[in-house]
Amino acid sequence: YQDRKTSSGVVRLSHDLQLTGKHVMVVEDIYDTGLTLQRVFDDLNSQNPASLQICALLSKKIPDKVPLDVKYTGFEIENRFVIGYGLDYGERYREIPEIVCLD
Repeated sequence: YQDRKTSSGVVRLSHDLQLTGKHVMVVEDIYDTGLTLQRVFDDLNSQNPASLQICALLSKKIPDKVPLDVKYTGFEIENRFVIGYGLDYGERYREIPEIVCLD
């Protein structure tokens, strides 16, 4: 998001992982539009893991988001911008010990 409250839609991946035959769990902070998660899932899946699952702390209620099979979800939330507990806005607020809406 950088300094915005909405996704730029640009996904950049950089890794050197050997996943063939391994069990992989993607742990995501927030399942928002699904664009990033879809790109990550497709990239990791192309390496032929034994299994590939997604876990998200938060899942936003967005009707037209990319549909993904998120195996585990902590909380489903409204489509609002949230900060705290590791989630930031412009590199700030991630140290807040709870998740709050920034509206």
